[in-house]
Amino acid sequence: MTTTFDFAFSGSAKAKGTIILLQASDSGSTSAPDGLDVAASLAKAAGVAKFKAKAQSKLEILAPQGTEAERIIVVGMGKSAELVAHDWLKAGGVAASALKGGEDAVVYLDAPGLAVGGEQAADFALGMTLRGYKFDKYKSKKADADEDAVKDKSVKVSLVTAASAAANKAWTVAQAVAEGVILARDLVNEPANVLGPQEFTEQAQALKALGVEVEVLTESEMKTLGMGALLGVAQGSVRPPRLVVMQWKGGKAKDKPIAFVGKGVVFDTGGISIKPAAGMEDMKGDMGGAAAVTGLMRVLAGRKAKVNAIGILGLVENMPDGNAQRPGDIVRSMSGQTIEVINTDAEGRLVLGDALYYCNDRFKPALMINLATLTGAIGVALGSHHAGLFSNDDALADQLLAAGRLSHERLWRMPLGPEYDKMIDSRFADMKNTGGSREGGAITAAQFLKRFVGDTPWAHLDIASTAMGSPSSDINQSWGSGFGVRLLDQFVRSNHEDA
Repeated sequence: MTTTFDFAFSGSAKAKGTIILLQASDSGSTSAPDGLDVAASLAKAAGVAKFKAKAQSKLEILAPQGTEAERIIVVGMGKSAELVAHDWLKAGGVAASALKGGEDAVVYLDAPGLAVGGEQAADFALGMTLRGYKFDKYKSKKADADEDAVKDKSVKVSLVTAASAAANKAWTVAQAVAEGVILARDLVNEPANVLGPQEFTEQAQALKALGVEVEVLTESEMKTLGMGALLGVAQGSVRPPRLVVMQWKGGKAKDKPIAFVGKGVVFDTGGISIKPAAGMEDMKGDMGGAAAVTGLMRVLAGRKAKVNAIGILGLVENMPDGNAQRPGDIVRSMSGQTIEVINTDAEGRLVLGDALYYCNDRFKPALMINLATLTGAIGVALGSHHAGLFSNDDALADQLLAAGRLSHERLWRMPLGPEYDKMIDSRFADMKNTGGSREGGAITAAQFLKRFVGDTPWAHLDIASTAMGSPSSDINQSWGSGFGVRLLDQFVRSNHEDA
């Protein structure tokens, strides 16, 4: 079960329960709060354990007799001069990992050499929250009711810092980020029999409570609009597709919106070009792009972002029914361009092609960014520590790369070019949906999408290797990572918030 934390930021607190202290590796020693005489115990334990306060390290001792504390944990911060925002998230994650059961904790954030302000304190709490996430709602409950009671308990955490007033203000923003990331993780982790296009739509509609305007296009409405590419993917499933349009109007009325478009294939069998059985269960996460867009809209509304933002979700299921589209079929997209379907497993680009064109045609946004678990090829190229970035605009690409460095949801820019574009020319239609070979597969997929965005500044983020099944980290132990939510929130903050 997810560990929930009840945070209280204050200038002082009684040292009881589990005490968490921070130490920079270049500070010399750990500073204990007033009234807690543990310096000698900590120094001895550090010597025995050879604890040097390196980043993400921790030291644990039992509290000396005579104190109300039970345990003392020191979290290493590394060199104080090298700390960045993400280091505070990771430190919070390390602290959360050290807590047991339902115990309460007091965290003393101020320490020699550490510059602790409101943002740092909020980031620490954000790291604790994200590390506490666990998706086990379908696990049968243990027979031991007492054990369940401990697990269900919310952990009270007092965060002590001289910057408590600023920390409380910063936490209102960071908490919205946490809720957006957790929403995205929940969506990716849900099994496809529970989360179909309609159920996903209902999750997006829940954002109305925060002031997000939500509109839903049905299958018949998409037929009227001519979305033959998206509908071609959906026609093999008994569950009808949906196109969800979310609008957050937090900026000035005259400002053009910025748009985010997410691939939402709730399950991908590959269709007639069926995938191998091994690993197909992971295709419940093929809606990671739509999950990230939904989580982002949750963040923007939750923190009342001063921006006009559009979020569009193309929600379909790709199944090998008798009515499914076939390799060799030709579909007409909303843009009027025709597409020869070479491989029905290259379905996400068909969904996004219509969604991007619809977004651009209706809203005339200042820019469009789409997120998609689009290709296995991007994982071959970049592994699971960077997502692929493709863009027709250098300034937009640079802004996204910078946001990735700040959020630590990192991107690597990949090429586009006419040589790759030729690879998706078709003998029978305007284009085909694959390049016909494994070489450059992530690039030809991006070239396909580029044909639907016109001159609008656009970026495509291929998050196939980062949104699901990515390596565990100090702030994520979940299969579904929520990748993209913090990245794009940082992008909005850095470049598009109204003053």
